[in-house]
Amino acid sequence: MTDAYIYDAVRTPRGRGRKDGSLHEVTSLRLSALTLNAIKERNGLETTAVEDVIWGNATQVGEQGGCLARSAVLASGFAETVPGLSINRFCASGLEAVNLAANQVRAGAGSAYVAGGVEMMSRVPMGSDGAAIAVDPSLAMKTYFVPQGISADIIATEYGFSRDNVDAYAVESQRRAAEAWEDGRFDRSVIVVRDQNGLPILDRDEYMRPQTDMQSLGSLKPSFQEMGEVMPGFDKVALMKYPHLERINHVHHAGNSSGIVDGAAAVLVGDKAFGEAHGLKPRARVRATAKLGTDPTIMLTGPVPVTEKILAEAGMSIGDIGLFEVNEAFSAVVLRFMQAFGVDRDRLNVNGGAIAMGHPLGATGAMILGTLLDEMERSDRETGLATLCVASGMGAATIIERV
Repeated sequence: MTDAYIYDAVRTPRGRGRKDGSLHEVTSLRLSALTLNAIKERNGLETTAVEDVIWGNATQVGEQGGCLARSAVLASGFAETVPGLSINRFCASGLEAVNLAANQVRAGAGSAYVAGGVEMMSRVPMGSDGAAIAVDPSLAMKTYFVPQGISADIIATEYGFSRDNVDAYAVESQRRAAEAWEDGRFDRSVIVVRDQNGLPILDRDEYMRPQTDMQSLGSLKPSFQEMGEVMPGFDKVALMKYPHLERINHVHHAGNSSGIVDGAAAVLVGDKAFGEAHGLKPRARVRATAKLGTDPTIMLTGPVPVTEKILAEAGMSIGDIGLFEVNEAFSAVVLRFMQAFGVDRDRLNVNGGAIAMGHPLGATGAMILGTLLDEMERSDRETGLATLCVASGMGAATIIERV
């Protein structure tokens, strides 16, 4: 099997996912095209050598509908001979796009791909596409469907994470993200978003709240308690599935959950011959990829079993991994990962995560993979693992090793 290498990774800053966010006036198409062009220009890429653009986004309606990947190719400076494939694995769409690209290269189906994703949450609201598991009673009842926030609170209840635990994790994420920005750790990968006249719109993640402390978070009410306990009463659904729990402990709120933001990211993946032909030096090898389905009610526990799966398939143990990026969908998701594997905080999300900087659903997977690679180089680590929980009960993971 042919080795697949990562040659470059870029991302936009994350803009607040509201109408007053800096990226709100930028369409999904334009932000995608800008990101593709950044990969092209940074690497002097002859795009006729690209086999395909694989692009993820979680809400595929309106301007994010159709085959946004192909539209982005046509709107960018890429050759029209490059096709496009849009995919949706919810929060893991960006990582799954890279995994698909890497596995195509490994199988010999093309020498180079650009993969990543976009989500403009200020323009295309989360959930606006509908979802059978949430709206079709025949499936919702069968799967004991509850919203993700309830699922996060179930994890906290099941695995013993208190309000102080989840808040303390969030405070540390904010601190680390602010420190990483001040230290210039994102400089290599973050591109400036400019308007039609070339003037900068955004050059820095704007969702961060570095002043966050335990006192400020302590003043916030749990976001999912009312929908759980009152209307529509999702706690009763959850307790039917998990009768060993006396009640659901509601501990999550806006301050310890991932932020709603806009953003895009892209990764250049190719084989050795592609790099040699185009004068590009690989930065990492994709050692393994994995995905699986999990319990759809608790929903967000996927990072644990998918990590077990990918390590087994790669012939590795948790101690063989130098750095981890576990998407901060909710504090309890990462706390559960740390609990399951005994991972030290100094090896996990060392530059903060989605609680501090935001989670642009379809782009996040590619973003955290790029962040992982940058940090592996900065801190001289040889291996890294990126993983995300996924809506409807799934998990996805990637292991990379430096070249």
